[in-house]
Formats: sequence, structure tokens, C-alpha cells
Amino acid sequence: MFPIENIYIENNSKESIITKNIISSSKNSKITYIDSSKEILSEILKLPDPISKGKKTLLITENKGSFLKKCPGTKRMICCNYYFLNFATNCPLDCSYCIMQEYLCNNPVLKIFSNVEDMLSETESFLEANRNKYFRIGTGELTDSLALDNITGFSKIIVPFFASKQNVILELKTKTDCIENLMYLDHGGKTVIAWSLNPQKIIDGEELYSASLEQRMESAARCQGKGYKIAFHFDPIILYEGWETDYNGIVKKIFNAIDSKSILWISLGGLRFSPQLKPIISERFAQNNILYGEMVLCPDNKMRYFKPMRVDAFKKMVDYIKKYDNDIPIYLCMEDQDVWKKVFGAIPNGIRNLNNIFEINS
Repeated sequence: MFPIENIYIENNSKESIITKNIISSSKNSKITYIDSSKEILSEILKLPDPISKGKKTLLITENKGSFLKKCPGTKRMICCNYYFLNFATNCPLDCSYCIMQEYLCNNPVLKIFSNVEDMLSETESFLEANRNKYFRIGTGELTDSLALDNITGFSKIIVPFFASKQNVILELKTKTDCIENLMYLDHGGKTVIAWSLNPQKIIDGEELYSASLEQRMESAARCQGKGYKIAFHFDPIILYEGWETDYNGIVKKIFNAIDSKSILWISLGGLRFSPQLKPIISERFAQNNILYGEMVLCPDNKMRYFKPMRVDAFKKMVDYIKKYDNDIPIYLCMEDQDVWKKVFGAIPNGIRNLNNIFEINS
């Protein structure tokens, strides 16, 4: 259980099932009902480290905007046609490289949206209006999909909802072992549980409050046992002396623990961050080691490893994976056509081809 110190509930969210779940599951947190969150946010932003305080402060509020949106991608990068369903913002985990530190710096509290009926209605209408297309929807853009599931019970709502849908698959992406609610749900084969993976030394130093590598693998095996399909994301891959041995070891663990027929896809992505995030990382994680790699500012305004280093890392990862299974779809996250061609020998036939990877294997 992550240490939530204060829970603030806006009065218009009192009757939500999400609110009721959180209240019944949060016996050690102080609960306060409020009309508006403005004053609370103002006080937190005055603190020396508002990001850390925000991760211990939960706000339950209504989302006044859209829940569902297409991944914005990045200009010149090949996109996998992903959609996000944002049920929450921010995350109780504290990863040194997390873009949320910059993106939500003026709104650092954990935020859960209470109007789930509106979210489901919007999603239903979207899928119905596009019934002849196939979609992959994830909930992990602005938060970890499962980190707070033990108190929100969100998976109990969203997994059965998607179980009956024909033209979509749901991906719940996490760095935790918070899977207990998933064990008792009728998912209809329409939900993929995905884990972000890194060597344990990176987890210990850069992914605070997350589950260990062994816990993630054990959770994946348990979900497979309940009939869920599984996915893995090596993103961000962090390069250091001896990284090859460590990442190859993770791949071996995957195929020792999971039947490859249950793995729908594996993604690869290199460490990347904006120049604006660098001072935040330096201040909040003084002992971090990720800022000292051979990195360069790229056309997308992200600091990345030099292209030859990224290509070499991706090619090695592909080789590690294909040694165990040559058929598992592997894709690159936020890389351009030149990198794809150097890694795979060819580029995908547009976004449609990438989308077909996920549809065929669902």
C-alpha cells in the first residue's frame, strides 16, 4: 500500500463508486470534503518538494473534459496508433526519469476522476462510431494503471466493460504487483496486462516504490494463469557498463516464467527526456546515474542516446528476444524510420501495419 496521507473529496464526487471504494479502503488516511482544490494545490506548491508531497495527497474530482484521446506521438516518429483512457493523473511511484515531474509540476497531486459513467459513455460512443476499426486503448499515459487499484477498484469497472467489446483491446500497464482485483474478473480475453521492465539495479536506484523485478514476473505469471494475455515494455532502456548482461537476463526470466504464446507484444524504447526535466531530476534525485550517458538533443527536443547507441541496443534486444521466440511482435516506441530500418531491416508499412500487429494477435 502506497502511503496516502491525505484524501480530498470534492463535494460533487461524494456519491461516486470510486469515492466509496477509496473511503472503504483507506483507513489510515485523513479524509476531507472540499468545494474546490485550488487552495490545497496552492499550499502544496509552496513546499520545497511539492512533487513528493503530491504523491501522498489524493484528490477525487470530476473530469470536465474528454477521457479518451489518441496518443499524440512525435513528429517524424512512427506511431503505433495507440489511444489513452485517462482515469487518473500522476502516480504514487517515483521514477527519476518520469516526465510527469515536468508535465504536472503545477498540479502535482494524485488525481482520480470520479465520473466513471461519463468515461464509459464516451468510450462506448467512440467504439460504436468506429465499429469497423480496431483499437488498442491503454490507461497508463498519466499514471500507472494499477498502482492505486487496491483502493480505487477501477479494474473491477473497466475490465468487465471491455470484455464485451469486439473492436478493441485494453492494456493495463504497470510497474507494480497490484493485481489482486484482476484475479476475480471476467475479462473475456480483451484485457492485456503489461509490465515495464528494467534490471533490478535500475529499479532500486531509479524506480522508487515500484515492485521488484521478481514481483513483476511473479505477477505476470499469475495473470497468465487467469487467462490474461501479457505484454512487456523495455522502456526506457538505460545504458550503462554491463547493461547487455542484465537485460539479456531479464529476457531469460520472461521466457522461464511466461508461455510465449501468452505474450502479445514487446516494445523497446530508449531513455529520453526534455532538457527542462534534467534540472528536476538532478534536484530530486541527487544520486541518480541516468543523466551522465552519451546523450544529444534530437529534433523532437528530447535528450536521447546517440542514434548508433540506440540502434545497437535495440538490435541486441531483438536478438535476445528472438532467441526464445521468433514470432512475438516487437515494436519501437517513438523512433523514426531510419532507426526502424537499421534495427529491423525495413520500416513498417505505415501506421496501419503496426495496428494490424495488435489486432491479429489479440
